[in-house]
Amino acid sequence: MSSHVLTAVAWPYANGPRHIGHVSGIGVPSDVFSRYQRMVGNRVLMVSGSDEHGTPILVQAEKEGLTPQQTVDKYHRVIAEDLRGLGVTYDLYTRTTSGNHSEVVQQIFLALHRNGYVVPKTTTGAISPSTGRTLPDRYVEGTCPICGYEGARGDQCDNCGNQLDAADLINPRSRINGEVPQFVETEHLFLDLPAFTETLGKWLASKTGWRPNVLNFTRNLVDDMRPRPITRDLDWGVTIPLDGWRDQPLKKFYVWFDAVIGYFSASVEWARRTGDPDAWRAWWNDPDAELVYFMGKDNITFHAQIWPALLLGHNGQGDRGGEPGPYGVLNLPSEIASSEFLTMSGSKFSTSRGTVIYLNDFLREFGPDSLRYFIAAAGPETQDVDFTWDEFVRRINFELANEWGNLVNRSISMAHRNNGAIPPPTAPAAADAELLALSKAAFDTVGGHLARSRFRAGISEAMKVVSAANRYLSDQEPWKLKDDPDRRDAVLHTALQVVQDANTLLTPFLPHAAQKVHEALGGTGVWAAQPRLEDVEDLDIPGRINPILTGDYAAEQARWVSTPIEVGRPLQKPTPIFRKLDPELAETGPEWAPIQK
Repeated sequence: MSSHVLTAVAWPYANGPRHIGHVSGIGVPSDVFSRYQRMVGNRVLMVSGSDEHGTPILVQAEKEGLTPQQTVDKYHRVIAEDLRGLGVTYDLYTRTTSGNHSEVVQQIFLALHRNGYVVPKTTTGAISPSTGRTLPDRYVEGTCPICGYEGARGDQCDNCGNQLDAADLINPRSRINGEVPQFVETEHLFLDLPAFTETLGKWLASKTGWRPNVLNFTRNLVDDMRPRPITRDLDWGVTIPLDGWRDQPLKKFYVWFDAVIGYFSASVEWARRTGDPDAWRAWWNDPDAELVYFMGKDNITFHAQIWPALLLGHNGQGDRGGEPGPYGVLNLPSEIASSEFLTMSGSKFSTSRGTVIYLNDFLREFGPDSLRYFIAAAGPETQDVDFTWDEFVRRINFELANEWGNLVNRSISMAHRNNGAIPPPTAPAAADAELLALSKAAFDTVGGHLARSRFRAGISEAMKVVSAANRYLSDQEPWKLKDDPDRRDAVLHTALQVVQDANTLLTPFLPHAAQKVHEALGGTGVWAAQPRLEDVEDLDIPGRINPILTGDYAAEQARWVSTPIEVGRPLQKPTPIFRKLDPELAETGPEWAPIQK
């Protein structure tokens, strides 16, 4: 019986194109996980979308002379097209400016409010003196009053992990233009986080199998929980559905509040678009479902503390109790697969500092699977990783091209030249059985790693099969067996069987190449399905057209099992699956790339 698995992927801001650092923590890992789960027969729902509210959008709109809606329309499409090019198999990639999202956010809020987990509070807010606009806490930077870290943000210090208020920072300044903010009194609605101390603490304590970087961070989350604002003085966001608030044009939900609810609202929208409005319940109401969240380490707080608190409050399961909201008892996260940062020259990718490699540029130059391979094999899964062109070129040339590409090419070429089709194993030997056993055993080993979101270990084990097959061919030397065609055919049959097995093992990582290898082995039809970009009408806002990513992934042929290769299937002369990169790229990268220091 198949299980229901939700893949919930962090929502990128629609204030510019995304760079390879973004997809190293969310796009590639989440898609590898989802493709694997589908291959083993589980029912996967993979959702995300563009985060389109908040001050970052207003800042970018002002910079480009556009309205906020024009800005998010522009960049939502850019981001969706790049994710499609990368091959990320979303069941729905949507946006937070949809009518469906606003309705779901308001319903979640009203349930929290009815259960007593929302409190009004007069607070001090940061204002930009030059624009009069509210500065979100994340856009105020200064010295942490607790540990002295000079790069602390107004919501939390990434160095010591403590929650902060912008007004508490020493020497606060705007991250937008460097000016010193003004602090004024204003009334806002707060999520009463202390009212979840006991229930959230017990839930977090039960998550002993999470990644070490997540566990280490979450242990301190419940020690000093304070009420957290969920509204902001902005004219761009979701309206607050309360008397005395809904008619105030400068009072909207804080962007972090509506964005985390997007995982659920996207699931609801997906269900509505399938024609079964309750289809989302199999993932959100069934306690046996698995819900896995993918994000960068700077988002752990929102997914390990705040989003679970919102769910508990909606469910009436916080310390104060309450009644379940309109969506019933919603499931909390099963796993938080947080990655560290992909850096360059020792620093985070930064558009403003020119330290950035845009995803679109990378895909155009090198294609999707080279990036997918690098991130899976050498990405920031458990620690920060510095991207260098030298390491990228080495990985592609010596691992993808020399090892995997060469195995595919020479195995199929020899069989095509000598047989024209897949030969029979007419004279098997012990070496054949040994390699085939290794190949079959890898399905359990690699699958075990992927099920636990250990992608680096998974692809390493898959590539061990590739290396073993290359050694096997070198040892057996089928090109010297002209006088023993039966033995030659057995060697080639074994090699092709292992190529097919290895291709299956690598399909979640390298789906575009996997389709080509499938066809090179004489296969037909879709082996590794790809997402498609569609323009659809908003479900609740007449005339609004929204680009979405979706796809039909259930029809793909790939299954997580070693399937006997078909003897006699015709083979064509293969073309190289991976091209070698110019070694000179290892020094400086392509002309459009920033210079490494």
